[in-house]
Amino acid sequence: MTTNITAAIIEDEFPAARLLKNMIQELRPNWEVLLLPGTIEESCVWFQNNPQPDILFLDIQLTDGNSFLFIEKARPQCAIVFTTAFDEYAVQAFSVNSIDYLLKPIHKERLEESITRFEKYHARRLFSPEDNQAYLENILSAIGQTGAFRKYRQRFLITSPRRMYTISIPEIAYFYSEDKISFAVTFDGKTHILDLTLNKLEEQLDPELFFRANRQVLLSANCIELIEPHFNGKMLLQLRPKAKEQILVSREKVGALKMWLNK
Repeated sequence: MTTNITAAIIEDEFPAARLLKNMIQELRPNWEVLLLPGTIEESCVWFQNNPQPDILFLDIQLTDGNSFLFIEKARPQCAIVFTTAFDEYAVQAFSVNSIDYLLKPIHKERLEESITRFEKYHARRLFSPEDNQAYLENILSAIGQTGAFRKYRQRFLITSPRRMYTISIPEIAYFYSEDKISFAVTFDGKTHILDLTLNKLEEQLDPELFFRANRQVLLSANCIELIEPHFNGKMLLQLRPKAKEQILVSREKVGALKMWLNK
């Protein structure tokens, strides 16, 4: 068993990060496992001011963008294992050149395989600066070849009791979840039932166009009519068409919202 290993996790959903940390610690109790911030900006700052981990478990889709932006900015000097909800075809390039990936939901058996692969690689080779540069370029090349970050959903097929029809992405003001059902609200004020969770929708939509305001709402910039300060550093959003409930953005997400709106 490999000892004196530090693993870091960058994941924007805290429950998922905690679950992965617990799984790693069960499999490798001698490892030190760190939970890092789930945003590109904060994680880059952490990497600038702390010793590099030996292995990084990196979520592909973070709160403020795709993880390849983090790699380009932080230039991590460690092995990287991607975690993703994209299907296997979309991320197959990550399995080459000692790049690995874990599909969500992550299973302990698959995690064990990934860790064992890292341990064999870690024991066999220590990176020189030149080696690490080549490793990062291989990762960025693999990400670019998958096209996973460019092929976003363009439309939805809606099935109602009487007919089937499509709605295109530009027609949609926002999505919301209620009683475990997801809805799309179009700018004409109509509501459409979808058979996808908000988590799945977030993975399939262009993050330049849609922002996860909170656990219940995923919205476009064009539907925001007014942003008002709220208690404890939160923000209150007024949407068009009007939402059924108050739309609050947590203090932790306010910065990401401002960055997204200011692009």
